[in-house]
Amino acid sequence: MKVLILSCNTGEGHNSCGTSLLESFKIRNIPCEMVDALGFISPLVSRTVSYGFTRIYRYVPSLFGRGYSYAEEHDSRLFSEKSPVYRLITIGADKLYEYIKNGGYDTIICPHVFTALMMTEILRHHDISVKTCYISTDYTCSPSCGDSELDMYFIPDESLRKEFVGCGVPDEKIIASGIPVRHEFAETLGKAEARRYLGLPKDCRHLLVMSGSMGCGPIKKLSGMIAEALTENAHISVICGTNRSLIRKLQRECRGMENVHIYGFRRDIPVFMDSADLLMTKPGGLSTSEAAGKRLPMILVNTVQGCETHNLKFFEDIGAAVTADSIEKLAALAIALLSDEARLKKMSDAFGEPLSISAAETVVRWLTGESPSGTKKYI
Repeated sequence: MKVLILSCNTGEGHNSCGTSLLESFKIRNIPCEMVDALGFISPLVSRTVSYGFTRIYRYVPSLFGRGYSYAEEHDSRLFSEKSPVYRLITIGADKLYEYIKNGGYDTIICPHVFTALMMTEILRHHDISVKTCYISTDYTCSPSCGDSELDMYFIPDESLRKEFVGCGVPDEKIIASGIPVRHEFAETLGKAEARRYLGLPKDCRHLLVMSGSMGCGPIKKLSGMIAEALTENAHISVICGTNRSLIRKLQRECRGMENVHIYGFRRDIPVFMDSADLLMTKPGGLSTSEAAGKRLPMILVNTVQGCETHNLKFFEDIGAAVTADSIEKLAALAIALLSDEARLKKMSDAFGEPLSISAAETVVRWLTGESPSGTKKYI
């Protein structure tokens, strides 16, 4: 068995999902590689898409939301086999086919709908014997998912099965696995140890604020308002991702505030989550799944909308997350929740008890032909 993961540099979520699967295959000593599928169209296209996606997400998120809504409403036309979008996505299909054939890969994983369409194009026009699957990284069926023709479709939760079937995915191909996240999110360091690692008082109240890998949304204003209202025993840690401008502005604005901690891109997010009582973040599919792995209550900031609105609704419906419709209300909600231990416990309990098999493990067991004895709802 030799596995190829076809990721896409449109945000870190798809790469993070792929990384979790790389970990699981490595444990079994199964050869596995992850590549940027857009690079098979051309390196320039890959860089342009990645750059454009980051700029829109960071500076004009409403544009992404409108574009996603348009794609949902015009799914059949926008991604049909003769559409300009489909033709662009599948330009690199022949190169990708040669890469798969020459590399001897027999299992292909697509954690992005674009790569699922590229793989579908290969299956339609080339004689190739491979096992294929799509992994949803959001709590909704992405536009054009039903236009792909793969062997398996791993979805975040059983409650979403009907939605995926309604979008054209065959019911018998659907497996409710959860969204794969890195193994560290299924483990617990312990609050006291995590706070010792971060240099936080062991008995403080700790709010973790994240804004995605790209540092988008009204995080500067939100963090400032919360910092000014924090009680003496409360601390806030703000992770700005790769947004260097946001880091500099917040460091300047919060200089001298000993209970305010500003960070850039971090790899040790599991430790931050272990140390926190409450998480404020945009509702990305991976970040919410990572928080679910830690049973960490969330305040979700609907910055980008589109698919993230569906993620927000999912966790709000189960009772593990709350939101508000203005920056002022979000800040007030954070301050109030941080000191409400009973409500935080109720939100944490809303995630339910984790089962014994992680999402990544479930995916790997299905692809290797093992018999999965269970699934994990949210991680």
